[in-house]
Amino acid sequence: MKVAVSRLGFGGAPIGNLYRAIPDEEAFGAVSAAWDAGVRYFDTAPHYGLGLSERRLGAVLADRPREEFVISTKVGRVLEPSDGIGMDDEGFAVPRTFRRVRDYSADGVRRSIESSLERLGTDRVEIVYIHDPDDFWDEAFGEAYPALESLRSQGVVGAIGVGMNQWEMPERFVRETDIDVVMLAGRYTLLEQPSLPSFLPACVERGVSVVACGVFNSGLLSKPVVAEDSKYNYEDAPLALVARARAIAEVCARHGVTLPEVAIQFALGHPAVESVVIGARNAAQMTSNAAYFSSPIPAGLWDELKSSGLLGAEVPTP
Repeated sequence: MKVAVSRLGFGGAPIGNLYRAIPDEEAFGAVSAAWDAGVRYFDTAPHYGLGLSERRLGAVLADRPREEFVISTKVGRVLEPSDGIGMDDEGFAVPRTFRRVRDYSADGVRRSIESSLERLGTDRVEIVYIHDPDDFWDEAFGEAYPALESLRSQGVVGAIGVGMNQWEMPERFVRETDIDVVMLAGRYTLLEQPSLPSFLPACVERGVSVVACGVFNSGLLSKPVVAEDSKYNYEDAPLALVARARAIAEVCARHGVTLPEVAIQFALGHPAVESVVIGARNAAQMTSNAAYFSSPIPAGLWDELKSSGLLGAEVPTP
């Protein structure tokens, strides 16, 4: 089934103190700015700040009409109490008050959802993703998916799917299960489209929605001027990719738009893609993202990218 979400979604990792701590008021401001910009789809996960993202998101949305927005969260990392000594070592600037336990069992799915609902302060979530089961296919396919399918049939959750940084395993889920949606991080961006030949057509064929995130490729496409020390897949970008990103940015500039504007809107050109989710850590960043999303992109830009070989001729565009 097609998932009913706003075309621009809010990504909750930054408000979980991704890479650096931010005060509550900044995080709350980011969510409020998203709402003011018309965003009605909010994504989070227990992994993001050991539950901090869910708690902050729930606090801001508590006074909004519940029927007007969609929340997605994830299962696969169950949070269990820890000794609280030291800081988290998985990219989030939070005390280690909990530890993540990989658990794709039916019981783990239920416990994870119950805890997420408590942190979010809501009685339901509209979308639940199996989170990063890269090394856990058997458990995710044989245990987590049937558990979510049962909860969906009971009406406990709405749509179900998988969220990953690769396209190969999600394609197996699309072809071998009855999931509703895939959150695809990267792998279909202005810079690269490895999921185009088989994964995205499979989604169209099976009626599975795609939520695109990571459209900046970890930062390489996030600024109008591409720096040499830009990140790609959370690491230093290879020089060849930096050069390619700069070539794309030059085409954007010739058409009076910027690289991040085009990067945000690119993915929406594919018929399988229902929404693009962008993270923000404060109101200014969210407002900027919303402006990027709304900027008109000249049709001639897509034509030049294709004629110059920077975009394949077969790639659909908005």
